[in-house]
Amino acid sequence: MIAEGLTGGETARRDELAANLTAVRARIDRAAAAAGRVDPVRLIVVTKTFPASDVDLLATLGVTDVGENRDQEGRAKYEECGSAARSLTWHMIGQLQRKKASHVVRWASVVESVDRPELVTALGRAAASAGRVTGVLLQVNLDPEPVPGRGGALPQELPDLADRVGQEGALRLEGLMAVAPNPGSGVPADSADRAFARLQALSEDLRSRHPEARVISAGMSGDLEQAVAHGATQVRVGGAILGARAYVQ
Repeated sequence: MIAEGLTGGETARRDELAANLTAVRARIDRAAAAAGRVDPVRLIVVTKTFPASDVDLLATLGVTDVGENRDQEGRAKYEECGSAARSLTWHMIGQLQRKKASHVVRWASVVESVDRPELVTALGRAAASAGRVTGVLLQVNLDPEPVPGRGGALPQELPDLADRVGQEGALRLEGLMAVAPNPGSGVPADSADRAFARLQALSEDLRSRHPEARVISAGMSGDLEQAVAHGATQVRVGGAILGARAYVQ
């Protein structure tokens, strides 16, 4: 039977998303149980390259958070979505240029990729000008060796960045975000476990000075279990829910 207000194709897509969400939520629950955790783990559905219609469907399936990697795409998609989808918590999770700060604060409630002082300043000014308070996660680079093009502050840079966020009245420091090292030659098989364990330790250190910074954003489709085992309070999952992405060159 076609759901009220949906075409046959939309109903089929909604059913597909519902099944995938159930499977991912079950994975999160199993990982949390294995780690002896009873605290909730938030699911952020990464919707980059997928249409606004998918976000509208996700909003009907109990999703509370969505993530985008690019300001231009996120901004356009937010405007195209219906009111229910726009009321979700939107996360900017990709690298951000300072000049985009004034745009991103108008659609993203949280920017998870803050990794340098000049971006803190730009976001603070933009959020204040827009009359908003924007949540901030400090992205930390946990690669064993620096990789060109990979964002993230070095661990030793986090204390200064956190203090700078705290000085901006229109920003709210929420915690840390990281991506596990890319697997490849010379990268240990347990690199994700090592990285997430280090992230957990860095989070504990950050909270000793900024108790409000409780969020640990880590784990994606392929490594969410390891992230949950090491205290991730939210995971960012795209492909396991929405399917393979078709990138436009």
